[in-house]
Amino acid sequence: MNIEDFRGYCLSKNGVSESFPFDETTLVFKVMDKMFALTDTEDDFSINLKCDPEKAFELRERYPAVKPGYHMSKKHWNTVIIDGSVDDEILYKWIDDSYNLIVGKLTKTLRESLSKM
Repeated sequence: MNIEDFRGYCLSKNGVSESFPFDETTLVFKVMDKMFALTDTEDDFSINLKCDPEKAFELRERYPAVKPGYHMSKKHWNTVIIDGSVDDEILYKWIDDSYNLIVGKLTKTLRESLSKM
């Protein structure tokens, strides 16, 4: 996976927008204004993804490329170093999981609005 594949996949999801809310290099993806993924466009390619706390710890134990979320809640976020050690299919699933965690916490009204997009 490269940054363009990551960006395209995130933007292909319903209700997703991208922005640079923190600085000129941190690209953030949000669903209905709630962040689910981000990356730095200048440093080595890594992505931050929201994760179920129990699963987050398990992934860190299993994959050396998965670290506690950099500049994020270590309980709910993982940083994944994109170095080829994790298959793209797995990375796409983790992006899906992050997106779905956020969508699952949206209000019923926002979820209904999202389903109409």
